[in-house]
Amino acid sequence: MSGSSTPGPVRPAVPGPASAYTYGPLAARNPDLEVLLTDGLGGFALSSVAGVPTRCYSGLVVSAQPPVRRRTHFVSPLETLHVAGREVTLHALEIAPGVFEGRGLELLTGAAVWDLLPEREQLFAGVRVRRRVFMPPGSGAAVFLYDVQSREPVTLRLGGLFVDRDMHHVHARVPELQFSAGGREVTVRGADASADGGPVTRATLHAPGAVIDALSPQPHPQRVYYRHDAARGEPDHEVTLGSELWEVSLPAGGGRAALVVQGLTPATAAHTVTDPWAAYAQEAARRSELARRAQDTSGVRDELVATLAVAADAYLVRRERPAGVTVIAGYPWFADWGRDSMIALTGLTLLTGRHAEARDLLGTFLASLRRGLTPNNFHDDGGGAGFNTVDGALWLAVALERYVSVTGDLSFARSSLPALRELLDWHLRGTDHGIRADDRDGLLLAGEPGVQLTWMDVKVGGWVVTPRHGKPVEVQGLWLAALGAEARLSDALGERPQYVGALARARESFPAFWQGGAYADTLGADGTPDRSVRPNVALALALPDTPTTPAQVDRVIREVESQLLTPVGLHTLSPLDARYRGNYGGTQVQRDAAYHQGTVWPWPLTAFVELLLSRGEVRRARAALAGLTGHVWEAGIGHVSEVFAGDSLRPGGCPFQAWSTAELLRAHVLVSLAEARAARPAPAPTPAGPLPLSTQNLT
Repeated sequence: MSGSSTPGPVRPAVPGPASAYTYGPLAARNPDLEVLLTDGLGGFALSSVAGVPTRCYSGLVVSAQPPVRRRTHFVSPLETLHVAGREVTLHALEIAPGVFEGRGLELLTGAAVWDLLPEREQLFAGVRVRRRVFMPPGSGAAVFLYDVQSREPVTLRLGGLFVDRDMHHVHARVPELQFSAGGREVTVRGADASADGGPVTRATLHAPGAVIDALSPQPHPQRVYYRHDAARGEPDHEVTLGSELWEVSLPAGGGRAALVVQGLTPATAAHTVTDPWAAYAQEAARRSELARRAQDTSGVRDELVATLAVAADAYLVRRERPAGVTVIAGYPWFADWGRDSMIALTGLTLLTGRHAEARDLLGTFLASLRRGLTPNNFHDDGGGAGFNTVDGALWLAVALERYVSVTGDLSFARSSLPALRELLDWHLRGTDHGIRADDRDGLLLAGEPGVQLTWMDVKVGGWVVTPRHGKPVEVQGLWLAALGAEARLSDALGERPQYVGALARARESFPAFWQGGAYADTLGADGTPDRSVRPNVALALALPDTPTTPAQVDRVIREVESQLLTPVGLHTLSPLDARYRGNYGGTQVQRDAAYHQGTVWPWPLTAFVELLLSRGEVRRARAALAGLTGHVWEAGIGHVSEVFAGDSLRPGGCPFQAWSTAELLRAHVLVSLAEARAARPAPAPTPAGPLPLSTQNLT
């Protein structure tokens, strides 16, 4: 797949990428095209594809307590090229809206991503400079590789813009940093750095075959403007401290250099990048293998699967306390969230062949249950977790059954079943936040004043924007699915299901949501229906145990198509509703007020696709994914954004969102498998053993 016919950078000499995308010089200049690199510990390197920092989260962010307590160490390299008595800056910094310091953008010949590893190429006075960037796993380091082609000797001067702060904030004044030069290695310490693991940044230069002159650091303030923070109503300027650090003299013909910038923490200090080019080749090969494993596992061998499989890797990280695999809900500002992790698990792990990580991820959240509830989110400061969710634990049950269905891992099912039953017991007898089975009908009640519990969980001060207290429809679908999961897992293990009666009673009561020829979004505790048109009914009906009829599914499909469906997802509230807010932007209060009141979310689109497939409408299902498939290359490159404005469909929220990316992968695989089935005769029965990946296993 290629975004431009314009010749782009030369493909790197490593095992061929499974996913490739090129941008011509005009597209590559767009600072809104962002690229994400991660280290598997919660740390990341974020920038535009051209290298322009666009938000306070740009640069190098390193986790001090994986995957949280994240600090920003470095904003951008400083790069200057000297050739034949001429000098030009290769970097570009936006210092005011539309005003750039440096000529980095105008010198671009193009940019590319190979298995989501970015590179750019620039041309000046006949000299070509290619820059590739990557993060070695577990390193807390951003590595910049420079390849220079020149007919005559040139000099490349390298340095950087440094900071020392919590990643959510900016330096309003010049940061207090101490530079310690030592030849090819420079150490930058923040004001509160200490010898026992405080915030320290180490920059190292590698340039085999070149002459390196270490420069005495001359730190100078540099103002940087963050366009994406301005759009969000957040502080949009920062003062960084920059310095040139080395001059690399390259002979006629050119050469190469590598700048390694590492945030030193107890988790990363032992990791040293001794050969940056070998490390790049290793990382490129790892990504290629991830892509091809996903193609083999899913049975869909196309470039979209390859791209999304590599993207999925960014969200799977190691948690230090409690130890295990977890999921970063979205970059750049989210930590790990329980609901998001369980919804994303299928796409991130089961479809990509990463079954060991799936098991570990389930174990992380099973071990974190409290009174039958899974953490809604782990706090970014490492200080604990919040449990204000009614659906997180129910999604955990769904994810557990999907894992066992795909892998046949009955040993894990047997060890997890007691925790699942305890979870259901708490919900039956009552747990926190008014979550309990209603004695009158067996459906699940939830909610108390001032608390937000469903995925529509925004709270502004004391204002819960979409409280949905009572019996939300998708929560009932999840409740039925969790009870059904216990029954099916028990049967698979030869044990007696313990909640058959509860499941039957709740199933008998669910038709109460069907009133006046449509489903209610929520039933109040007194049975009063909320008839808001939202995507939650589609979520409920796509789950395996929700009782419905073909006619009712057809009615929901038509309602979604006429009021909620957009090219990139589903409106969270019908535009015909007086409460609809079509603009997602501005300050946090403005954004939160619109978050679930009309803003478009991509991840529920998969449930709608499942309903279409259940009615045999494969072509409509494929058409529903077309816009989101194209979006993969137009914001957070290779990923799917968190949300889109209801009217303009401009991407917003996190440009890299776990459940958005994972659910697009799941939807694409479901539709692709349906298309393949429609194109060939039905296969012969499979032998006994673990169930194959199929629509049934993944819904």
